Amino acid sequence: MSRFFTTGSDSESESSASGDETAPKAPGGPYSKPLLLSEDEEDTKRVVRSARDKRYEELTNLIRSIRNAMKIRDVSRCLEEFELLGRAWTKAKGVVDREGVPRFYLRILADLEDYLNELWEDKEGKKKMNKNNAKALSSLRQKLRKYNRDYEGQIAAYRQNPEQSDEDEEKSRRDSEGSGSSSGAEDEAGNFLKRRERDEPRSRYKESESEPESESDEDWGDSASESDSESDEDDGKFTSLASKFLKKDEERRGAERRREEKAKKKLERKSRREEEEEEEEGGEWEKVKGGVPLIKEKPKMFAKGTEITVGLVMKKLNEILQARGKKGTDRAAQIELLQHLVAVAHEHQLGVPLELKIKFNIVASLYDYNPNLAAYMKAELWQRCLGCIEELLELLFAHPEIFVGENVLEESENLSNPEQPFRVRGCVLTLVERMDEEFTKIMQNTDPHSQEYVEHLKDEARVCGIIARLQRYLQAKGSPEELCRVYLLRVLHTYYKFDYAAARRRAGQVRPGQVRPGQVRPGQVRPEGQEKEDGQEKEEKDAQVKVEEEEKKEEEEEEEEDSEALMERLCRFVYAKDRTDRIRTCAILCHIYHHALHSRWYRARDLMLMSHLQDNIQHADPPVQILYNRTMVQLGICAFRQGLIKDAHNALLDIQSSGRAKELLGQGLLLRSLQERNAEQEKVEKRRQVPFHMHVNLELLECVYLVAAMLLEIPYMAAHEFDARRRMISKQFHHQLRVGERQPLLGPPESMREHVVAASKAMKTGDWRRCHRFVVNEKMNGKVWDLFPEADQVRAMLVRKIQEESLRTYLFTYSSVYDSISMETLAAMFELELPTVHGIISKMIINEELMASLDQPTATVMMHRTEPTATQNLALQLAEKLGNLVENNERVLDQRQGAYGGYFRDQKDGGYRKGDGYLRRGGFRQERGNY
Repeated sequence: MSRFFTTGSDSESESSASGDETAPKAPGGPYSKPLLLSEDEEDTKRVVRSARDKRYEELTNLIRSIRNAMKIRDVSRCLEEFELLGRAWTKAKGVVDREGVPRFYLRILADLEDYLNELWEDKEGKKKMNKNNAKALSSLRQKLRKYNRDYEGQIAAYRQNPEQSDEDEEKSRRDSEGSGSSSGAEDEAGNFLKRRERDEPRSRYKESESEPESESDEDWGDSASESDSESDEDDGKFTSLASKFLKKDEERRGAERRREEKAKKKLERKSRREEEEEEEEGGEWEKVKGGVPLIKEKPKMFAKGTEITVGLVMKKLNEILQARGKKGTDRAAQIELLQHLVAVAHEHQLGVPLELKIKFNIVASLYDYNPNLAAYMKAELWQRCLGCIEELLELLFAHPEIFVGENVLEESENLSNPEQPFRVRGCVLTLVERMDEEFTKIMQNTDPHSQEYVEHLKDEARVCGIIARLQRYLQAKGSPEELCRVYLLRVLHTYYKFDYAAARRRAGQVRPGQVRPGQVRPGQVRPEGQEKEDGQEKEEKDAQVKVEEEEKKEEEEEEEEDSEALMERLCRFVYAKDRTDRIRTCAILCHIYHHALHSRWYRARDLMLMSHLQDNIQHADPPVQILYNRTMVQLGICAFRQGLIKDAHNALLDIQSSGRAKELLGQGLLLRSLQERNAEQEKVEKRRQVPFHMHVNLELLECVYLVAAMLLEIPYMAAHEFDARRRMISKQFHHQLRVGERQPLLGPPESMREHVVAASKAMKTGDWRRCHRFVVNEKMNGKVWDLFPEADQVRAMLVRKIQEESLRTYLFTYSSVYDSISMETLAAMFELELPTVHGIISKMIINEELMASLDQPTATVMMHRTEPTATQNLALQLAEKLGNLVENNERVLDQRQGAYGGYFRDQKDGGYRKGDGYLRRGGFRQERGNY
């Protein structure tokens, strides 16, 4: 036997070496001691691993950590592991350049990108994230997008066929783990031998250069021949690791053959499944999972050769509707099925009533696509919904003989019998009301500063057109209650829009009563030939053409009438016919809002006072209260434009003094503590918000209120400068004055509030020019005054009001300095007409605000000086404060002694009456304290 397979004892190896002197010694040779497995067990456990496997194992571990973090939504952990993954990928660059990017790496990049996009689009989830996760989400999303640019093509290829990567990984996993640890060792051994043959790396198995090549070959051949005959145990003892774990050619060929057979079987199964789908009869569902049908993309509704009837289509419709609302139902597939069913009914000419029935269910399915009330329709579904409703109305106008109503029972429906009137169950008014709600939700959930909002806003014309067509349909066939509902929809889309066409007509740019070509004026006679032609045409036209003509006439009439006449007509009908308080209340508020928007102040004010809405509006639901607040705000702005400063201040006082104007007008939510509003209440309040294009400018509103308060408060403060009991007209205005006085440095005003405060300080001294410069300038014009429809008139009104109130303030402040003053001097000082100055001073004298008299011949104001001096005013204030102090001291003393007002009871009648008064007042306070 060859010396290569000798036993492992040292004595035998030494004797054989001494007996065979011709055999060359190979001390430290590669197959001397390591082959003696029983002597050193550590050598049997050692696994030779390549650089590729080491790098891939490191990448796999990091990917596993990332996926675990994704499962628990730990974005910050994902960011840390992704950075480590990038560093490990840089280390494995050499392996990747040789073998290409592995599919598992592309998979984690694609999955991580989808995961981050899903988190980014989930706005509610982002709000609930903590600060670290939210910051990590933004950072990781940017890094991943930048990182994936280098692998765009490979990631796109992976997304097109992700299943292929799964099969490849399964194959590689089976190849690497096929027979436990042995197959992995075989691969490593094969790689070891290849490297050894290529560059003979340094290892503990390296052969000695002095060993003859012939003997090495002989020993290798002997070991191979004996390993076939010996048992597995002998192989483990006497066979080298490399020869034991080498994969045979037959095994490789068998594995390749099995893979090919598996791929062929998969292709056969796929082709067989496609053939079954093509030959499938469409009368039944193909699969059922949990009681819910799984619908194909293009199913065949009926089997070939089946006679399509109304009953069969209704049966199929009921089958589709039975799955509606069940868990797991594919809503998009349901809509596709219903649309396909409409096409089948139209193709086989089964009648318009059946098509109407199916179209009603299509629109209802579109509304049910989003089970969450807060969710809004996607753009594609929204456009499809508008198209379905328009088709529905076209069918109703084309076939007026069909009766449609929500009170029609399913048993009494008539879809196919022409001998009886056609009856279809459904309510087109309800569908249109729901469409209007969906439009509002779309506008609420769209960014108002994006182009997408503008695109959605263009659909409002289409929505208004649908409402107008429904109005014409219900005017012929609807009840008064239904007409009130559709009129309210029309009013809600009209009341907040300014009628620029009517404004231009009032300005004379368009001639009133302008006649279009072909239109006959009232009283104008047509030519005789034209009358004959009209008579012939009327005889030839059928009922359908008459209906179309009536529609066109109504459209032309509506185009001719302006928004004022339209609102008047619609609202008067609602006032007379409505039986519900809510619709009438909304119509009144919208009517008042429209009057105020178009500067019809007295009509708007009278309608508000006659309706008495302010008495019981607190009992209305929140949307109506929001509409009431918007109407009051618009009333105040209208009064301000007309120069009615006091009315404007009174209308805006409640909204502005609350400090919650934004919330009361439905234009946003204020930041409150979590105790006042939970998540569910916040969702409900968000659904009440008004779309952005209907908002009232809050800065304009506050500016109007502060300017009105300035024009009222500054003269009042000057008239009651030394009055200790003077009241505040506007607390918010006084707060802004105090804020301005507390500022250590007074620079030029920047914000709107600072401009009003600076103007107030100038008005206190009677300097109306400086006050005017602070109120009316380029900055204030851009922020506020240019937003009014008639901006120049508003600015002229402001200048005049500032002059008049500055004159009153000047007289109140400096009347004690003058003995007399000429009205001509005052008119020149404030640039007012003499009659205006005369009227202002006369009104002040009549109201006993100014102690003076007018000398008509000399046009002079003579001061009487009956008002107390400054010293006298201070003395009066001191006396009043001392009296209050004495009263409080007596009250404290009496509470300690257990009696109240005892001092006054010992006095005579006058003192007793005073004590009795204190007793009543004290008792009231005591009772209020107890309660």
